[in-house]
Amino acid sequence: MKLAANLSLMYGEWAFVERIAEAAQDGFEAVECMFPYHVPAEQLKTHSDLHGLRWALINAPAGDWAAGDRGLACLAHRRDEFREAIDQAAYYAQALAVPCVHVLAGALHPGADAKARDAAWNTYQDNLTWVADTMADVPVTWLVEPINTRDVPGYLLNTQAQAHALVQDLNRSNLGVQMDLYHCQIVEGDVVRKLEHYLPTGRVKHIQIAGVPERHEPSRSELNYPRVFECLKAMGYQGHVGCEYRPQAGTRAGLGWRRML
Repeated sequence: MKLAANLSLMYGEWAFVERIAEAAQDGFEAVECMFPYHVPAEQLKTHSDLHGLRWALINAPAGDWAAGDRGLACLAHRRDEFREAIDQAAYYAQALAVPCVHVLAGALHPGADAKARDAAWNTYQDNLTWVADTMADVPVTWLVEPINTRDVPGYLLNTQAQAHALVQDLNRSNLGVQMDLYHCQIVEGDVVRKLEHYLPTGRVKHIQIAGVPERHEPSRSELNYPRVFECLKAMGYQGHVGCEYRPQAGTRAGLGWRRML
């Protein structure tokens, strides 16, 4: 199984660039992160090449994270900013040879009415279509990810069914689904059946894992990860599995969960 250490959450004991070497030392063959844009792409590429690591995933810029932004794709009044973000993501993805970029949908005010949500959904579809068509010659798959509204109130995209219907309707070969099993368990449960249903479609391009409900190591979870890993192996999943969890008591001390693989 191809594990990717998430450098945004793991190895926080070290400066960001140093986390690449630490992940390699612990036997990871790939890394991912949320937002790499505070470090020049060339510097990240130099370090990952030096330590023999590939990049599995990055997120496109999502607006002002500290101010509460959780994506721009569904916000009509920020369309120009969204397009600039995609251009920046495409540059980093090509510089780092990243195969997948997650495009965060964005969140509305939790009290938004049906009309506002419908308008946001239309904007989301239009922006994803623009990404897919404009970036058709870029060797990247652009991903959508359902996210639970407990962690991100008002987030537009919440269920696997929504995500897969969206990608199927837009019908672009460079669009896919990022399946975060932490979010899936919180929103829907029945994770193994979801994997059995959606993996054969070929639309799932990246999977992420974390313990539920605290988002710690997968060994500290209500979700039966040994059974999940059996399912992924049995179904021949070939993509990366991103380890997007918050170590409970130090990254290296918590890596024993990999014995479940």
